[in-house]
Amino acid sequence: MVISWEAVVAAFWAIFLAELGDKTQLAVFALASSRNPWAVLIGAGAALLLSTAIAVGLGAVLHRYLPHGAMRGIHYAAGAAFIALGIWTIVRAG
Repeated sequence: MVISWEAVVAAFWAIFLAELGDKTQLAVFALASSRNPWAVLIGAGAALLLSTAIAVGLGAVLHRYLPHGAMRGIHYAAGAAFIALGIWTIVRAG
């Protein structure tokens, strides 16, 4: 298997930017302020690694068994869900 560094960089920046300031980062911040920061780093890192592994595994399975058009629909649905959640968050904050 050949690693696509373009995909690695794209995934890194997408996840890094998406995680900045979200509730997970705030929870880790709070935990690290009252507990051993190295233990919090290991626990939070393992949790992110596991949740990412599950998402990658499901994505690979769906890609293998669903036609291209269905995958495209899933991409659009995921994008619409992110937009809807963003709008909902803005409306709730106002």
